[in-house]
Amino acid sequence: MSNKLAIIVPAYNEEKVLNHSVGVLEDILLKLQRQNKIDDQSYLLIIDDGSTDQTWAIVQKLSKNSLVNVKGIRFSRNFGHQNAIWAGLMQAKEDADLTITIDADLQDDSKMIPKMVDQYLAGNQIVYGVRNNRDSDSFFKRESANMFYKLMNLLGVKIIPNHADFRLMTVKAVNLLSQYHERQLFIRGLIPQLGLSTSKVDYKRQKRIAGESKYTIQKMLDLAWNGITLFSTSLLKVPTILGGEFLLLGTVLLLEHAVWKHSISMNLISLWIIGGAILLSLGIIAEYVGKTFNEIKHRPRYLVAERTDNNE
Repeated sequence: MSNKLAIIVPAYNEEKVLNHSVGVLEDILLKLQRQNKIDDQSYLLIIDDGSTDQTWAIVQKLSKNSLVNVKGIRFSRNFGHQNAIWAGLMQAKEDADLTITIDADLQDDSKMIPKMVDQYLAGNQIVYGVRNNRDSDSFFKRESANMFYKLMNLLGVKIIPNHADFRLMTVKAVNLLSQYHERQLFIRGLIPQLGLSTSKVDYKRQKRIAGESKYTIQKMLDLAWNGITLFSTSLLKVPTILGGEFLLLGTVLLLEHAVWKHSISMNLISLWIIGGAILLSLGIIAEYVGKTFNEIKHRPRYLVAERTDNNE
């Protein structure tokens, strides 16, 4: 095995940080090559997720002028972060022995990449980057993340706490991952299902050097909701539980009225509560039906509009 490494970098409107980030990753690749830990043909693969700024122009320039091989793929439009990662992995598995995914802003600490490679050389198929400090995140983001991991654990979904999409995977792991065909992706939920040898490296999340995070609160909540509904059917039990509780409540109120002749003064409020419970139940079921509908259409996860010349 040649230990050819592909570092996959999803990027969306990252013109302010891309040159700096590629320079940092370039230095890491060159150092690992000098240490004979990875192959000299190792490369960076940047996935432009339909950027509307100068991101693609920068990628094209870097592909011609960088000290290491820089390849690029440009989507025809914005298909989302998870699809960009997937595209990079599926491309890299054709010629790389191992892959590392890291966001273009390098808030996931790129200094951990050599440690990940060392863990791979020690025999691990997957190496997770795990945040041990989220001081750079807002209070809302920290607390919502903690609630998400607790909820996933409660629902019985196996997921690595405080791990996003900063990880090393061997080509064996990526080939196994490629056998999952769902279109609505939550990659960090799929990886633990592969059943391969794993380890982790801890790191402190870094601050952005420029620009703004493209992961808005709405996108973060959408990803969390996908993680919950794509990997657990536990919420489908909610209508049954609510139905049983309201049936019991109705029976108690009926007996109270029949035996003790108590008047029920909360009729309207009770109707609101029951109506709300019904709508909640229908909404949960509709969410799963909607995801099934989207899956059976088998639409492509992404469309490639352009590649750099050295990506053929």
